[in-house]
Amino acid sequence: MQGEMEDKCGIVGIHCSDESKNVTPFVYYCLYALQHRGQESAGIASFNSHEGLKYYCGMGLITDVFRHYEIQNLEGSMAIGHVRYSTTGQSKLENSQPFVIDFGDGFIAMAHNGDIVNSDELKKELIDEGFYFRSDSDSEVICYMLKKEHYDNNKDVLEAIEAVCKKLVGSYALTILVDGELYGVRDPMGIKPLAVAKRDDEFILASETVAFDVINAEYIRDIVPGEIVYFKNDEINSHMLESAGTCKLSHCMFEYVYFARPDSTIDGKNVYQTRMNIGAQLRKLYPIDADVVIPVPDSSIPAAIGYSRASGIPYGEGLIKNRYVGRTFIMPTQEERELAVRLKLNPIKEAIKGKKIILIDDSIVRGTTSKKLLDLVKEAEPAEIHFLVGCPPVISPCYYGVAMATKEELIAANYSTEEIRQILNIDSLGYITLDALVEAIGMPKENLCLGCVNEEYPTEIPEGLEAETYYKP
Repeated sequence: MQGEMEDKCGIVGIHCSDESKNVTPFVYYCLYALQHRGQESAGIASFNSHEGLKYYCGMGLITDVFRHYEIQNLEGSMAIGHVRYSTTGQSKLENSQPFVIDFGDGFIAMAHNGDIVNSDELKKELIDEGFYFRSDSDSEVICYMLKKEHYDNNKDVLEAIEAVCKKLVGSYALTILVDGELYGVRDPMGIKPLAVAKRDDEFILASETVAFDVINAEYIRDIVPGEIVYFKNDEINSHMLESAGTCKLSHCMFEYVYFARPDSTIDGKNVYQTRMNIGAQLRKLYPIDADVVIPVPDSSIPAAIGYSRASGIPYGEGLIKNRYVGRTFIMPTQEERELAVRLKLNPIKEAIKGKKIILIDDSIVRGTTSKKLLDLVKEAEPAEIHFLVGCPPVISPCYYGVAMATKEELIAANYSTEEIRQILNIDSLGYITLDALVEAIGMPKENLCLGCVNEEYPTEIPEGLEAETYYKP
């Protein structure tokens, strides 16, 4: 359900062998394509051999951050970028990325997508050694660990990354500028996506393939879980972490259900087709007699089309989305908070009144947004409401970079499907089953992270750790 959970961020990196070229504008365009992954802050760090490292970060959308700051001020033949939504670390400027450590002997700039579940322990060790932190983000922990291994312990970059990754527990996709070179890293479980493309003499790293499309770059492949890539002699160079191949693959299933743009392909699976498959699977599970199939825009549109095609029931737009209302819209009073759904979505009464409707959404997390949405739909006076959900019941928090809720706040962790149907006051409620979702994705179940729906996490969770959420109602 949009508004009830958020992904952490999107990352980009571009390397050009021609030092006279400026790649920073293209990092900007790639981040623009990844804006859906994070809307709280944005930043770019660049490097060229004449002026060294330059960077700029700010709060808000990328168009807001760089409205009064010229991209040309960040001219460089190599650059990394980041758009952020907070999970570990609050929404404030100090936590915006890329993180940069600039000191006498060199610099490290890093953009991170993911969550490190043992970051508190690692941070305490660094503080005890004299490191000072300006943020409360786990990403800064990784940055200082790299500095310690590479500059203080005199390890080369690959050895330093290897040493750091041995200590990290959790999810991470990284783009790193160090010693005037670009590196990309993906955790051994492959929880977060990262891919590489080429355009002329440039190599591009990004969280999703849509970033390549916008700059007309040719997708090459996904970064293999546990792989470090870097670029020399106009080639992709690869180094595999020692832990690569020894960990259980755990690709995040929410990338396919909700997070990624439908025009992306992640780990060989097209997101649009996967969501179409989800709709077809919902039809098999719930062959409902209805007049129209309506999506909750935008992420549920392919699933609704899939249900419509499988059933022969017409697809219709019954909810219009106001695309000028951001996810960070803050409502100071209860009356204004109740207007939030109305600001984002408005029903087409003529498309709903007197009809038996199948309403399809990607997920239900806390249930509060679903309740408000359905109350809004009821005002259009449908004859029946059948609510179908493209994700199994979310019964446990995520610890790997998805801000959703604590277990106490998750409606499916505390109520049965029938009880939730009664709370929502609708004619029927149906979730996709776990097996049906796995079939829709087309990936072996053992290769997916499904912890939030079956409580089987790919790593040990430190005792007493609560999944953090900075959700804004």
